[in-house]
Amino acid sequence: MSEKKIFPVNKDRLVKEFAELVEIDSVSFRERKMADVLIQKLEELGFSVREDDAAKKIGSDAGNLYAYRKGTLEGEPLLFSSHMDTVEPGSGKHAVLHDDGTITSEGDTVLGADDVAGLASILEAVRTLQENDIPHRSLEILFTVAEESYGKGSSVFDYDTISARQAYVLDISGPVGRASLQEPTLISFEISVKGKAAHAGFAPEEGVHAIAAAAAAITKIRQGRLDDETRVNIGKIEGGQATNIVPDLVTVKGEIRSYRHESALAQMEEIRRIFEETAKSFGAEAKVRDEVILQAYRVEEDEAVVQRFLRVCESLGLDGRLTKTFGGSDNNSFLRHDIRGIVLACGMNQVHSTIEYTSVEELALCASIVAGLMAEKS
Repeated sequence: MSEKKIFPVNKDRLVKEFAELVEIDSVSFRERKMADVLIQKLEELGFSVREDDAAKKIGSDAGNLYAYRKGTLEGEPLLFSSHMDTVEPGSGKHAVLHDDGTITSEGDTVLGADDVAGLASILEAVRTLQENDIPHRSLEILFTVAEESYGKGSSVFDYDTISARQAYVLDISGPVGRASLQEPTLISFEISVKGKAAHAGFAPEEGVHAIAAAAAAITKIRQGRLDDETRVNIGKIEGGQATNIVPDLVTVKGEIRSYRHESALAQMEEIRRIFEETAKSFGAEAKVRDEVILQAYRVEEDEAVVQRFLRVCESLGLDGRLTKTFGGSDNNSFLRHDIRGIVLACGMNQVHSTIEYTSVEELALCASIVAGLMAEKS
């Protein structure tokens, strides 16, 4: 049984800083104000900070922030990460603290706890260690841009600058003390079916009905939960010009998610084959474009990055819970660059909605877990 530890997190300061960061507009690709504030805060905490060139590469107005602070404990640095962007509606946000300790927006925007809860918890953890002279590992921090757009910011970061081989990403919902060890491959696809236009009243037989061809292909594709590991969804279809014209073009968009990368690739090839063969049978042509947005990973429970998390949870009197998610995060990028990371719950709930909320206790508990991870000797 681990000795119970107490990290004297300053709840009032934490909540104040959370509210301050919430009020900074930071929708994906417009993170400049958030980045400037975080640079100042990190430097005040003794970090050397560098902003990369992600802005130019992905069309944002800010780059990813990498920060380093030398520790007082031996061992490789540990990496801690959260993202700076929020989803819409995310402009004009304000945090409202309720009597029961719950924190919400005013109801017309997201709160932005996804991922301000992570940002604030990391900053408060460092302050707690610093103010109480608690020894800690050397720390690397990566605050990313455009994570909500399928991790675009982290996908272009230069990982040769990072020494850490283990990472903690603060970016899932659920009770604090929960960690995800597995996330899926995500393939996005767009299919254009080209037919031939004709007047629908005078000469429909001269046309090639692109929508009919696409619809026939869609009916042949298995969608939804294919099995315990794979999901397929066609979420958007658009085409045609007018009701009196045989449609000559239709575009179909969808995605594939699978815990097994090979399964996602195989499913994409099956969708390609079905569309191409079905379109041809109608006298139409299908052009398929796909992109692997995220690549699946799995971290085993006996790995050091997981065991450290479980020890810290136990030392704080928590029952650390391990899970997996069908979402994605910057951790997908980390694993592709041989950084063994897990994703921690940080007090965000009902994310991507105007009823998003967190609580004072969840934020404080998350900051305590992060401080514990930073102070772990092994």
